[in-house]
Amino acid sequence: MPHRLLLVDDEPFNLELLSEHLSSCGYDTVSVESGDAARQCLSEQGETFSAILLDKMMPGMDGFELLRRIKATPALEFLPVIMQTAMGTATSVQQGLAAGAFYYLTKPFSRDMLLAVVAAAVSHWDRHSRFKELATQQLDALPHLQQAQFSLRHHKEAQSVSALLARTCPQPERVATGLFELLVNAIEHGNLSINYAEKSTLQQHGIWEAELEQRLSLPYYQTRRVEVTFERAATHISFTIRDMGEGFDWSSYQHADHATLLSRHGRGILIARKLSFDTLEYRGCGNEVVARCSYSPRPAAGGAPQSPSARQ
Repeated sequence: MPHRLLLVDDEPFNLELLSEHLSSCGYDTVSVESGDAARQCLSEQGETFSAILLDKMMPGMDGFELLRRIKATPALEFLPVIMQTAMGTATSVQQGLAAGAFYYLTKPFSRDMLLAVVAAAVSHWDRHSRFKELATQQLDALPHLQQAQFSLRHHKEAQSVSALLARTCPQPERVATGLFELLVNAIEHGNLSINYAEKSTLQQHGIWEAELEQRLSLPYYQTRRVEVTFERAATHISFTIRDMGEGFDWSSYQHADHATLLSRHGRGILIARKLSFDTLEYRGCGNEVVARCSYSPRPAAGGAPQSPSARQ
């Protein structure tokens, strides 16, 4: 079945243009012209959508207020919301990201940029849905696991390890999504030395996966692995992730704001620290991170902020 997208904009022309671009690529779109109409649609059909494209400035309920309500709804909090606005100031971007936006599109944007961002959003939703499905499987022995270590190289292995280890936690679908993002970060930015600009360019040209496989096959990178250590303590569970890259100056990211993180491909870290873990702690040269989740349930998105470190 095609991915279903909710388009929210008070300008009919904008809705028509978005729908035309997205439908031509196989997406199923539903268009509404107000925040109130979008809220009603989501209350009735919310779990059928893979992503939302949401205009910031609308009469009545604006985009920010709708975004906050989405992120406060447990069934929808992981649904990617792509904000659109003609105001691209750093403050505006930071406000949207702090409220839980997946990405920020500043008008006017190109068709290629639109499709690239939507593709990333639905891919994120597919992974989360898969992790949620895996989390329902009965793995009765995992609650008794005290310590374990895994070694991996590529994304498929990262997905399998994330799904398995998340089952040790009270809220497995939350942890699986954040753990996967951290492992991907270790593979791409750590072991394979791929920076934000390179990844963005490759994605826009549709050759990202091919480049990833090519780089993994090069002799220089073949021996590089990501090590994951699981440990259960009395009050929390911790995951220690180590890559074999050169590291980075993690101290400069410790108090970085959301806009800065996005510019350095930090969306995965925002997901991990806002939705998945209670703390993130980088160590040494920056190629080791410890993620912890307590046995107490995390507050809903938009609650009290956490204070972990961050990575590119």
